[in-house]
Amino acid sequence: MQTLLPLLARGAVLSPLKRPRPDAAFPPNRLVLPGVRIDLARLAAYERVCGFPTGADALPLTYPHVLGFPLAMRIMASRAFPLPLLGLVHTSFEVTRLREPAATGEYELAVHVEGLAPHRRGTEATVVTGARVDGSLVWESRSTYLARHRTAADTRTAAGSRTAAGSRTAADASTAAGARTAAHVSSAEPKPLPVVAEWRLAGDIGRRYAAVSGDRNPIHLHPLTARLFGFPRAIAHGMWTVARCLAEQPADASVHLRAEFRSPVLLPGTVTYAADGGRFELRGGERVHLTGELREHRANSA
Repeated sequence: MQTLLPLLARGAVLSPLKRPRPDAAFPPNRLVLPGVRIDLARLAAYERVCGFPTGADALPLTYPHVLGFPLAMRIMASRAFPLPLLGLVHTSFEVTRLREPAATGEYELAVHVEGLAPHRRGTEATVVTGARVDGSLVWESRSTYLARHRTAADTRTAAGSRTAAGSRTAADASTAAGARTAAHVSSAEPKPLPVVAEWRLAGDIGRRYAAVSGDRNPIHLHPLTARLFGFPRAIAHGMWTVARCLAEQPADASVHLRAEFRSPVLLPGTVTYAADGGRFELRGGERVHLTGELREHRANSA
């Protein structure tokens, strides 16, 4: 498996030069890698780290992402990609599996940037990865990555705050409106799913997942390197958390997955896995780390 360290280093060097914004130009090219075959020993190691049964005929739902991630990193670490690699946050992961990819199959992988979009905290990029067999698409994912920066909304909010600073009446009205909004949001929050299991996560899970996925981002490897990026301890890979949950979920051959990464999982730590039907989530106390839904994919669905 290709090491991603040189790409991480290149991305780190270029990050201070980037000026992210939703209307920035992004790389139009599509990177393609034909003739990809699976290293079965490495696949088995991945399955063990994530909790999947080993030796299955089909690839785990998340494994094509691992195969295509070096291509995605080549794009995101390039000078043409407008978002800084350092500090980029993986916010969601969506997969459509049209049929189960065989562990012994041969694949053509392709990755491209679908577009940029404004986000309340900055700019988000959507990266699409596809796997084909004999020209037919069998698996496709969309990952969104957020670059945090000041937005026009931040500027308007700051200006509004300065204007209202001298008005007690305006402040009181704002407080009341905020309380009503908070109450509405609270009442709209879905109820927690029933707890299925509690998992105690070892401090080395980030290093173990890095070894089988190739993603050696320093925030996942050691407390010292994680602190350089503002985390008190190393954090679990988001893709490990979703894979670990999926290992507990029965899935049809044709499925659609939508997962959102809500907050980091600090290592070591204890989390609860909760699920109801195809819906699942990972929580730490009252904090939600991950939410997801797995459902049957129908060819005529939108």
